[in-house]
Amino acid sequence: MAARRRWLLFLGSFWVAFLLEPSASAAAASSSRSGGSPSSPQQQQPAGPSVKTFTPFYFTVEPMDTLSVRASSVLLNCSAYCESSPKIEWKKDGTFLNLGSDDRRQLLPDGSLLINSVVHSKHNKPDEGYYQCVATVESLGTIVSRTAKLTVAGMPRFVAQPESASVYRGNSIVLNCEVNADLAPFVRWELDHEPIFLDDRVFKLPSGALIISNATDEDGGTYCCIIEIGGSPKYSDEAVIKVLPESEMVSDLVFLKQPSSLTKVTGQTAILPCVATGTPIPAIKWTRNEKELVAESSPKFLLLAGGTLKINDITEDDTGTYTCIAYNGNETIEIQAELTVQAPPEFLKQPSNIYAHESMDIVFECDVTGKPAPSVKWVKNGDVVIPSDYFKIVNEHNLQVLGLVKSDEGFYQCIAENDVGNIQAGAQLIILDHDVAIPTLPPTSLTSATTDHLAPATTGPLPSAPRDVVASLVSTRFIKLTWRAPASDPHGDNLTYSVFYTKEAINRERIENTSHPGEMQVTIQNLMPETVYVFRVIAQNRHGAGESSVPLKVATQPEVQLPGPAPNIRAYPNSPTSVTVSWETPLSGNGEIQNYKLYYMEKGTDSEQDIDIGGLSYTITGLKKYTEYSFRVVAYNKHGPGVSTQDVVIRTLSDVPSAAPQNLTLEVQNSKSILMHWQPPPAGTHNGQITGYKIRYRKVTRKSDVTESIVGTQLSQLIEGLERGTEYSFRVAALTVNGTGTSTDWISAETFESDLDESIVPEVPSSLHVRPLVTSIVVSWTPPENQNIVVRGYAIGYGVGSPHAQTIKVDYKQRYYTIENLDPSSHYVITLKAYNNVGEGIPLYESAVTRAYTDTSEVDLFVVNAPYTPVPDPSPMMPPVGVQASILSHDTIRLTWADNSLPKNQKVSDARYYTVRWKTNIPANTKYKIANTTTLSFLVTGLKPNTLYEFSVMVTKGRRSSTWSMTAHGTTFELVPTSPPKDVTVVSKEGKPRTIIVNWQPPSEANGKITGYIIYYSTDVNAEIHDWVIEPVVGNRLTHQIQELTLDTAYYFKIQARNSKGMGPMSEAVQFRTPKAETSDKMSNDQALGSAGKGSRLPDGGTDYKPPMSGSNSPHGSPSPLEYNMLLVIIVSVGVITIVVVVIVAVFCTRRTTSHQKKKRAACKSVNGSHKYKGNSKDVKPPDLWIHHERLELKPIDKSPDPNPVMTDTPIPRNSQDITPVDNSMDSNIHQRRNSYRESIRNTPSTDTMPASSSQTCCAEHPEPESAAGPYLPGTQEEEAGPNLPTAHVRPSHPLKSFAVPAVPASGATYDPALPSTPLLSQQASSHPVHSVKTASIGTLGRTRPPMPVVVPSAPEVQETTRMLEDTESNYEPDELTKEMAHLEGLMKDLNAITTA
Repeated sequence: MAARRRWLLFLGSFWVAFLLEPSASAAAASSSRSGGSPSSPQQQQPAGPSVKTFTPFYFTVEPMDTLSVRASSVLLNCSAYCESSPKIEWKKDGTFLNLGSDDRRQLLPDGSLLINSVVHSKHNKPDEGYYQCVATVESLGTIVSRTAKLTVAGMPRFVAQPESASVYRGNSIVLNCEVNADLAPFVRWELDHEPIFLDDRVFKLPSGALIISNATDEDGGTYCCIIEIGGSPKYSDEAVIKVLPESEMVSDLVFLKQPSSLTKVTGQTAILPCVATGTPIPAIKWTRNEKELVAESSPKFLLLAGGTLKINDITEDDTGTYTCIAYNGNETIEIQAELTVQAPPEFLKQPSNIYAHESMDIVFECDVTGKPAPSVKWVKNGDVVIPSDYFKIVNEHNLQVLGLVKSDEGFYQCIAENDVGNIQAGAQLIILDHDVAIPTLPPTSLTSATTDHLAPATTGPLPSAPRDVVASLVSTRFIKLTWRAPASDPHGDNLTYSVFYTKEAINRERIENTSHPGEMQVTIQNLMPETVYVFRVIAQNRHGAGESSVPLKVATQPEVQLPGPAPNIRAYPNSPTSVTVSWETPLSGNGEIQNYKLYYMEKGTDSEQDIDIGGLSYTITGLKKYTEYSFRVVAYNKHGPGVSTQDVVIRTLSDVPSAAPQNLTLEVQNSKSILMHWQPPPAGTHNGQITGYKIRYRKVTRKSDVTESIVGTQLSQLIEGLERGTEYSFRVAALTVNGTGTSTDWISAETFESDLDESIVPEVPSSLHVRPLVTSIVVSWTPPENQNIVVRGYAIGYGVGSPHAQTIKVDYKQRYYTIENLDPSSHYVITLKAYNNVGEGIPLYESAVTRAYTDTSEVDLFVVNAPYTPVPDPSPMMPPVGVQASILSHDTIRLTWADNSLPKNQKVSDARYYTVRWKTNIPANTKYKIANTTTLSFLVTGLKPNTLYEFSVMVTKGRRSSTWSMTAHGTTFELVPTSPPKDVTVVSKEGKPRTIIVNWQPPSEANGKITGYIIYYSTDVNAEIHDWVIEPVVGNRLTHQIQELTLDTAYYFKIQARNSKGMGPMSEAVQFRTPKAETSDKMSNDQALGSAGKGSRLPDGGTDYKPPMSGSNSPHGSPSPLEYNMLLVIIVSVGVITIVVVVIVAVFCTRRTTSHQKKKRAACKSVNGSHKYKGNSKDVKPPDLWIHHERLELKPIDKSPDPNPVMTDTPIPRNSQDITPVDNSMDSNIHQRRNSYRESIRNTPSTDTMPASSSQTCCAEHPEPESAAGPYLPGTQEEEAGPNLPTAHVRPSHPLKSFAVPAVPASGATYDPALPSTPLLSQQASSHPVHSVKTASIGTLGRTRPPMPVVVPSAPEVQETTRMLEDTESNYEPDELTKEMAHLEGLMKDLNAITTA
């Protein structure tokens, strides 16, 4: 702000002084303009030094485009204004003309160029070309005018000449006189050798043709077209026009002259001819984009002779589709034409004059518009500015000059041009001395680095030189400078600094300013590698700039020894198939350049080709016509490839289409018109923009009489004015600006003998006959008796019991059809209806029963409600063979086939046509699409990418048709996805607020197999996409976790799908805010305890975390300490009592056993013992036990409805939250617990037992083997029949181990529920115990017996087992215990003996 106030203060004082001293200021300006040295500022202007003013220098008249004729004179005007008389010169095609020694070209005093006796021949055209006026003022500069094109008309030649004809009075007639476009202005007409007076009734078109509307008797006579371009005129053939009396006979409307598509420039006049004739006399009206134009009251639109439309002063708003409609009350016809409007360049912003100091950076601004978009080039003092390190084109059109030097002064011009014109505008640059203030506020054309220090505002002591300037950081592309404050101002708080720098041995200095006062460092960017720069620093205070520091030389670091990019790469087309690319030697070659590699690629493809080149230019041939290509160049030295240039894109020149339009078909409308339909040439063969189509047609009997007409870009045309009952041949060719392309083959159609009525639907067919076969029915019919109603075709419906199941439509010429693929011995109902454009007529019904496979009779079924008529020959044609589908692109397939009924050359010479049908099976109810063609191939377009289609073909000739051919299949190529992934959702992971889970669905238009996704996320939805964080997802997964996000932050997510062809569009941004804070351990534990056993994941509690007891499923959380102690006392007491009873019973039974009754008493005791266990555990459902002779195994018996249970070593996670990393440090504990579990099963006769410490470490979500004792805790959870019930696996071991108690694992072990495990038991809450009978398979040495029920005692509780161990150790001595165990071993042997018996 302080600097701005000082600047305003200075500016005010300057202008006050300027007003007080007008004579001094004028004298200084006069001295500056004359080129002399201005007087001393102290003498002329006490307020400050004089300022050189801008000098007006511009063109008052510029040359314009001119059309001339041979041997005539041409004047190209030019005049320039300046206070000093400028010197005028002329350029032709960029080269100065030597007018002093030229006899025919003369420079006039005002600067205009006069060309006498223009020379022009076929091989010598010295005067035709582009001319430019150049004005120069010494010591001031040079300016150039716009370029003007001089065109010389060619030799007079008639393309079409008038022909004799007759016209009814009041009707219109057109006399052709087509000449070259440049000769059209020189055409005139004569009637009976007298000039014709032109008016709104008699009008000459721009092409030279003459239109006469509302013909009168005076219009009859001999007409002649004349070209007058100097010398003797050239006359056309004479044509005699007869005017006949008005006709009472009604005649059809016919266009005599049709409008064609037109391209005009804004401000010009457009003529759209439209002339129709007929009886009654037609009226003409016009519409634009389907809105009617009112020409009577509009000065812009005028209706001229015959209905021709004239549009004055065209603007871009006049672009559109114009339709000419002719109507006479009986009928209406119409024709369309496109009007395209182009605009010459126009300045939106012209460059402005600029004052500047040396070393400053400036920008000349220039903004233009036009259609097509103009290109811009800059000229300094008449010479084209070539972009370099110091002259750069920025923001498309602006010119930036870096590091100004005195020689940069002069006139700069912005020249814009496009296809329809060019303009120029200039500005002057004046570079002032550093002690001269810039007399205006800092203009926008000064860059931010140079707008701070413009001029001193007051006088006073200036700062000394900054001290100790050093380069503190040197890189390849930038240098950081630091320094100390000047000795005159050691604090330097109010000082600002400017750093001047330049390349060594170059006098063009640039400037970089510090950003705020007191800052003593600056970083200089955009330097060249391995280059020496010279730096100096100047300090400024409020009085001005001080002394400069001692220059400092610093060399940037070298880059890798590879070449830099080749500058000034250019590409321009030479022909429709060749492009020349040129470039210059890299500025940093890092050694000798060995060769260059030119890369080029067709736009829209991903296959880049390359060529090794030794020079600085190359012409590439064999390119596609009218196709965009990108080019880039890489230089090579001995170290390898260097930096690539930027891509340049160029389009090859256009040419005539190289292929004919496709699928030409004819449709007879009535007795005098035939409608043509076609499709454009195949993609890639247009070779330019299709501007229209040329139609040729002739009578088949008179092949030399060919009629031509050119239509717009529409794909159909109604040919009218034909003769009744006559066969015509037609062909069509596509047009570009280069000419006419390849034509289609001739195809024929015959007009009707008489006009038929199509205002009502057809009548019922006169007969219907059916002939059933085993799997088909041959249907034949005769047309309706009333032949005066148009029939477009026949619809055949059929089905079992109903004719509405299937419908087939056939051509109106067809008289039979074979319905295929029917079921044998089935009753079908068949209906036949004739139809036209109004609708379908009355149906005719018939029924037939297909024959059985064994039925060989020949029975014809005839219609019962119609008189007998002869049945046409039902023998069908042979269907096409060899149908092949060739895939061309993602939406196009070419279908080819052969016709065995044709000669060997396969040339169609008769009136047959082929019907192609195709469909895809996805979705299943897709209907066939049908098209007709007269050739042996057809291009099917508009298909879906990556989709399988089936195709078949049939042939029709007259009344005969074939069946459908065998099907051919083809799958279109893949395309990049054209829709984004859908249903994108983001949820937070439970228990981990910093982790989120992104879910989505595949894109609806994948267009191929999805190979992966890319997830973008950012906290700024408006950030550039390259600033978003990327998470790749490989494969077709539809979910992904993102971790370590910031809490309480809004994130935005986008997803992009990819397939083999590339990336698809991104989805819309989805917002998600992470939770505000992480939940505490206590909260996590409480939530985990409350939800245990309900599918929730147990949170990580650390080493101090105590999970609930296995099997606890209380919804109220953990039990209180009092409840826990009481439950423990009850469980231990019950366990001790149970063990004591078992031991007492065992001892009692053993003492009563004798050797000869051992087996019998053992069996009894075994049964009694079983009853005791059963009585003690009547409310607990025992597990299954399969008993074998050599081993005892507990196997899972499936009681679930699932017939194929699958047990794996790794439980399948229910969702992505179940997937957690496995801690390898837990492996030993897991294996220890797993082994102890298996040992406990081997050593337990009833079921699994677990120490209490082990049971407390299990998880409630995934029941694991370690927690198998849980379900047997009374009062907590009942056993439920599930898919995974426990069975014992007992391996052969020492008998004493059968009842051994397993070792107790370490109490500090923890268990991770996400570790791989084998789920054996489903723990779910059940309100009622489930009782079921288990079966046991008893066998010895592989011999099996039928299953029998076995009741097995349930296991004691975990706490009970522990108490039993304690009681056993305290109540029994070792010897006594060994003795008792021996008795128990005997019991087991007795049990084996019983089962064997």
